Amino acid sequence: MTEKPRAADPGSTGSAPGGSATAGKGAGEEPRVVIRDKRKIGKTTEQAATDTSAADAAADAPAEGLVEETEVVVDEIEGEADAPVSGPPVVDAPAQPSEEAAPANAPLGAELESLRAELDERTRDVQRVSAEYANYRKRVDRDRSLVQEQATGTVLTALLPILDDLDRAREHGDLVGPFGSVADQLTAALGKFGLTAFGEQGDPFDPTRHEAVAHQTSADVTEPTCVQVMRRGYQLGERLLRPALVAVADPE
Repeated sequence: MTEKPRAADPGSTGSAPGGSATAGKGAGEEPRVVIRDKRKIGKTTEQAATDTSAADAAADAPAEGLVEETEVVVDEIEGEADAPVSGPPVVDAPAQPSEEAAPANAPLGAELESLRAELDERTRDVQRVSAEYANYRKRVDRDRSLVQEQATGTVLTALLPILDDLDRAREHGDLVGPFGSVADQLTAALGKFGLTAFGEQGDPFDPTRHEAVAHQTSADVTEPTCVQVMRRGYQLGERLLRPALVAVADPE
């Protein structure tokens, strides 16, 4: 390492402003610290400014010894940088987990397992609530349809005596003209609500749909048969509103 040149003591260059020869000689040996004062004071300071400029020029001249030492240092540094590195390449080994890190990760693993268990429980709760809601909707729709059917059946049951009178009038031939047209329109309107009539002469006897009010034997039948219909029955969809009153004939 080269020793850096020290700044020259300003006191060694002389105290007189006119000692430019001494200043130039000192500058060739060691650099000096120069303070430049650029303030304009007046004509009386022109001589002093001239002497200061001469001293600055001498101080700014480069020292030969300093330049040579700097070049040597630079050459040495460049030589060290260009020198090839011998030996195998150095590879940083992966950092090994410390024993203190394992206990620190244990609470995180336990918390993760707890969160997973809680998530599974919440998922099962959501699935159970979804199934219950689906069943509730099905039950409500079924109950709504049942209530609607019951209300319709109640109204139609109240109109069945009127339909019985229309049937008797039709059998006697009294259901003609405008009155017959009104009867047909009423029957068609009730049929739109799902009201259907059953019970015709010759139908097989069905105890779930027919009510037998008379019983006889006949050689013309091979099974219990409705031989006379005294009052027709009605049903709303699959629901029986009223059974038919019939006379039944059994085979001999």
